[in-house]
Formats: sequence, structure tokens, C-alpha cells
Amino acid sequence: MPAGGAGKAPHGRAGRGGAVWVLAVTSAAGFMAALDNLVVTTALPSIREDLGGGLEELEWTVNAYTLTFAVLLMLGAALGDRFGRRRLFMAGLAVFTAASAAAALSPGIGELIAFRAVQGVGAAVMMPLTLTLIGEAVPAERRGAALGAFGAVTGVAIAGGPLIGGSLTEHASWQWIFWLNVPIGLALLPLARLRLPESYAPRAPLDIRGTVLVSAGLFGIVYALVNAANHGWTSPVVLTGLIAGAAVLALFVRHGLRAENPILPMRLFRGRAFLGINAASLLMFLGMFGSIFLLSQFLQNGLGHSPTEAGLRMLPWTGMPILVAPLAGHLSDRFGGRPVVVAGLALQAVGLSLFALLIDPGVSYTALLPALITGGVGMAMYFAPAAGLVLSSVRPGEQGIASGANNALREVGGALGVAVLAAVFAARGGYGSPRLFADGTAPALWIGAGAVALGALAALLIPGSRGAAPVERGVVEKEREEPGRAPREAAV
Repeated sequence: MPAGGAGKAPHGRAGRGGAVWVLAVTSAAGFMAALDNLVVTTALPSIREDLGGGLEELEWTVNAYTLTFAVLLMLGAALGDRFGRRRLFMAGLAVFTAASAAAALSPGIGELIAFRAVQGVGAAVMMPLTLTLIGEAVPAERRGAALGAFGAVTGVAIAGGPLIGGSLTEHASWQWIFWLNVPIGLALLPLARLRLPESYAPRAPLDIRGTVLVSAGLFGIVYALVNAANHGWTSPVVLTGLIAGAAVLALFVRHGLRAENPILPMRLFRGRAFLGINAASLLMFLGMFGSIFLLSQFLQNGLGHSPTEAGLRMLPWTGMPILVAPLAGHLSDRFGGRPVVVAGLALQAVGLSLFALLIDPGVSYTALLPALITGGVGMAMYFAPAAGLVLSSVRPGEQGIASGANNALREVGGALGVAVLAAVFAARGGYGSPRLFADGTAPALWIGAGAVALGALAALLIPGSRGAAPVERGVVEKEREEPGRAPREAAV
């Protein structure tokens, strides 16, 4: 850890009151960053009417955020570990807030795309540090409940994006989906300065070569994925992105195996806990993001609801994390995170399968309720303990690295889900009629359900974790005694 100096809070846990403030500030920031993944989707027709642009420009209004968010997450985590997590969290929050205001004031579609990309930069610095700040502030025995509350807020933001975006667009204007972030960000900045404790990773390296390799590799793959629906999977731009991105990521893996202090040590994936939770996260977001993308449109294009009406009808799914995620956090504290995550992923897969079986232009909303509720409970049960499993699968000094890697894989999974499910939708159906839309959506949802079910199987790799908290406390105490040295053994 860097030597103490003026303005640097000591490394260690916050008190109970301080932990509540940390959870409140990070949850609000996480809500904004997660919300902007899908909040734009229901506003695209109004944006096109005001700013012009073709289909590809409208898609980039969504994808510019996803791209920069995914490819810079690892860098954001590394910078926070090296230069101070609170300091970099505030920097990312400031960039995100300023870019949101600029996006609301955009005079043209090109400017809006550019500011969406800058929003992604701010979120990439801010988001991976939220979990690390919570992990530093909350004792291990209460961390599951804290991360359950954080998961509830984040889950609602991700799934509720279409509802919030549709409501603001329909009753105010599309600019308000960006203006919404500004007062929240301005309120959080002084709170973060006063209430968040500063922390660093012990002897945190800044791996420039690894950062460039992982950013370039992820950029190539995500760029290809988000363009696959438009250009086709065999088009030169998609194939070049996939092949070049995979080749660069192979170099990144080689670097992670050989470098002395890599940004992401490949040895972490030798641990079943780290491998299992990251594979499960990627597959969960693949199935969930692609399915939400199609289902929110089916309620409008297939059943004829307005954007606000469609969002309200999604509430049994999107609102369930508020009720279930805190309970799931307590269950993970008592029984371990693995059984809760596995059960959540299984329920999410069942919910998506029910949607695939029932989807039809004449289906009643009552018939869809079991699928909505089952999927919502499953999503909430995954979100609550998943964050804790990520943090407990590595040493305390590597939690920033682990958080950044997990968030990057989730974003890549989300981009892959939208691309794959949209390609299946386009091959089997289309926007020509409600029947065509249902015909394309059903097979795509089966793909989503299968991906989430594979995620449940991947989560079985995670060892039983009822004893993780005491082990982690021992590692933390050792780190306090020797603040200049990183522990040699992983927490789990």
C-alpha cells in the first residue's frame, strides 16, 4: 500500500454507519451505470425523429456505451487499485455525469454517439470499484446482505431500463433519460468525497502492455458482436473483428501467464470458484440481455402496448430483485453462495423456457405471469450472491482485478446475447407482423434459456463456500499486520 499522506484515509473496514454510507453511494452510482445499458432502447424512435440517422446510427447509440464500458473495465479496476479506489471512483462518476449532460444537449446523432461512448468510459472506471469499495467497508460476515442490497438495485436498473426509458420518453422527452443522471451524480460526488474510505491494493502494478492487449482484444470481439446483426456473421468486418480480437486476447492470456505483475493473472482461473462464477456470469448475461432486448419489444410490437405499458407489464420480472435479492444475500451468508446462484440460474432458465413456450400474438398477460415471476426470482437470486462469490474467490488485494474481469465478461456476454438472439430472431421471423415477431422470438428465447442453464452447470464448479468468510477474515487480518505485503494464498 502506498505510504500514508495528507488526504489519504487509512486502509481498513469502515464502521457500521460508514458501511451504510458506502453501500448507499456505490448502489446509487451502480444504478446509473447499469441503467444506461438498456435505457436508450425504447427512446430510439424519438431520437431518430429529432436527430435523424439511419438504423446503424441508432444501433450505435446503444452500442457505443457497451463497447467502451466493456473494453475499459479492466483498466478502470487497475487504476483504482494503483491510485486509490475512492479517487478513481469519483473521477469516473464525474466523467459519467458530465457526459450525460452533454448527451442530453447533443445537436446531432454523431455527437450523441460520441457522448454515449464517453459515458461508457466513466462507467468503466466507476463500476468495477463499487464492489471493491463495499468489500473494503463491510465485514465478511455481513457482506452477503450488503451485496444483496447492491444486487437488488443493480438488477432493477438493468431490467428496468426499458420501463424508465419508455416512461421518460413518452411523458417528457428522450433527453430526460440522460438528464436523470445529472442531479444524482452531482449529489453523489461530495458524498463520495466525505463518506467513502480510501483504499489501495498492496503494491498494485500498472500493467500497460496487458491493459492495451485486453482492451484491444475485447474491442475487436465486442465490435464484431454488435455489428453481426447488421452485417452478418460471415461478413469481413465481423470475421476480422472476431479473428483479430481472439488473436489479441490469446496474446493477453500468454502475457498473463508469463508477466511478473499482469493486470489479470491467469492463475486466478485455476481456482474453481473464480472460473465457475465468471463462466456463469457470462452465460447469465448472454441469455438475460438478449431476452430482455426481445421481450420488451414483443410487448410493444407483438401485443400492441405503448413503451410505458410494456415496462409496467414487465414489473413482476424487473421488480422482483427488490423483494428477493436481500433475502438471497442472507441465504448466501448462511448456506454459501453456490447453491443460491445455481438455484437462481435454474429458475431464470425455466422462466425463459416458459416464455418460449407461451409466446404468441394472442397470449394473455395472465398466462405470462408465471414466466415473469419465475424469471424475476431467478435473476434476483443470481445477483445477490454472485458479487460476493467474485470477491471471495481471490485475495483481498486482487478484488479490484476480479471485479473488473467479472464486469467485463458480463458486458461481453450481454453484447453476445443481443447479437446471437437478434440473429436467430432475424433468421426465423421479423418486424413485418406480430406473428412474424413471435415466430422469431420463440427460438431466440430457447437459445437464451439454454445459455442460462449452461451457466447453472458452470456455477457447480464453485466449491462450497460456507467457510469462506472465516478464511477471508484471516487473510484480511494478516494483510493488516503486513500492509506492504500481499498474501501468497488466495482467500478461497
